[in-house]
Amino acid sequence: MFTSFMDRITTSFALARASWAVLVKDKQLALFPVVSGVATVLILISFAIPLGILHAVAPQAFDPDNNSYLWEVPVTFLFYLCTYFAIIFCNAALISCTLMRFEGQTPTLADGFKAAWARFPQIFAWAMVSATVGLILKLIENAHEKVGAFISAVLGTAWTIMTYFVVPILVVEKTGPFEAIRRSIQVMRKTWGETLVGQFGLGLFKFLLFLPALLFIIPGVLLVMAGLWPVAIPVLLLGVLYLLAWGAVGSAMDTIFLTALYQYAAFNTVPAGFDADQISRAFVPAKRVL
Repeated sequence: MFTSFMDRITTSFALARASWAVLVKDKQLALFPVVSGVATVLILISFAIPLGILHAVAPQAFDPDNNSYLWEVPVTFLFYLCTYFAIIFCNAALISCTLMRFEGQTPTLADGFKAAWARFPQIFAWAMVSATVGLILKLIENAHEKVGAFISAVLGTAWTIMTYFVVPILVVEKTGPFEAIRRSIQVMRKTWGETLVGQFGLGLFKFLLFLPALLFIIPGVLLVMAGLWPVAIPVLLLGVLYLLAWGAVGSAMDTIFLTALYQYAAFNTVPAGFDADQISRAFVPAKRVL
C-alpha cells in the first residue's frame, strides 16, 4: 500500500513538472492570473470607495438594526458577480491558450481573451451561479458565528470539489452552468484519485519554487530588526515581487494541470508535453468512487 501511495505521489509530481514545462514554453500564460488579480483589486476599489464615502456621509445606513442595512445583500451579490466574472473570464482565457498549446499552436494573450469572449454567455451564467452560491454561504456563515462558519466551510468544500472541472467544460463543451456541474461531477469521479493526490504533487513543486523567496524575506527581516531600513526596503521589495510572480506561476500551473486532466479524462487524449504512461496511471476506476 505504501509503495502504491509513493508511486502515485511520484506520478503526481511528474505531472506537476510537466505542467511547469508547458508554462516554461509559454511564459505568457502566467500573465492571465496577473490580469485576474489586477481586475479583482480594481473591482474591490470600485466598491470600497463609494461605500467608504457612504459610510462617512450616512453612517446610519450601516446600522444592522436599521432596515436600510438590507442594501448589503444585493451589493454583496453584485460584488461577488463582478469578482467571479473577472476570475472565471481570465481562467477561461488561460484554459483556451493551454488547449491551443496542447494542440501544438502558439497562442497569444489576445487569442485567449478572444476565446473567452466567445464563451461570454456561459461565463456570465456561471458567474451568476457562483455569486449566488457565494452569497448563500456568506449568509449561512453570518447566521451563527461558529456553527454557521463550520457549515459554510463544509458546503464550500463540497461545492469546490463538485465544480472543479466546470470552467474547462464551459470552454470546450459550451454547456450551461447546471449541465457543466453534472459533467464536472462525472469527470471528477473518473479523476478523483489524481485530482487529490495531484494537488500534493503540485503543492510540493510550488513549495520548492517558494524557497528562493526566503533568500529575500529572511535577510530583509533581519535588516529591519537591525534598523537598517535603507537596505531592508529594497530587499523586502524584491521578496514581495518574487512572491507575486510565484503566485501567478502557481495559479497558472494549477490551471494547466486541471486542463490536462480534463482533456485526458473527457477525450482520452494525452496533452502535448505530458507522458502517456504517467497520465494514464493517474486515474482510478470509477467504481471506487462514492
